[in-house]
Amino acid sequence: MTTTTDEAVAPDLTGVVTFAGVMLLTLGAFQFMEGLTTLLRDSAYLVTADNSLITLDPAAWGWSHLALGLISAAAGAGILRGRQWARAVGVLFTAAAALAHFLLLATAPLWCTVLIGTEIVVIFALCRRPDAR
Repeated sequence: MTTTTDEAVAPDLTGVVTFAGVMLLTLGAFQFMEGLTTLLRDSAYLVTADNSLITLDPAAWGWSHLALGLISAAAGAGILRGRQWARAVGVLFTAAAALAHFLLLATAPLWCTVLIGTEIVVIFALCRRPDAR
């Protein structure tokens, strides 16, 4: 009689993957706060035709940031739990967040530049091979 045991596979939490998961959680929280701020104060972003690329209503922009933040944070939690699907979701929604911050570049240049740079680093970390050292 042969006995087999199912060993739990340890999640691949190398330093880079852990960094990406934590940063994705943090970026998701920032996105959520941006969305909440936009919903509570329509004047949080100066949105005019001559200084911004934004054509959305501030409420729609706020709701999109809320959704982006929640999904990004969920992907970050999934990455920290070793879920493979979370990497793909993380790359997709981090790229969407970078695009959203690019559209906001005229209204908050320093903040958006820092976030875009951080998002690019997170995408790089998520796209690395798990066994790459």
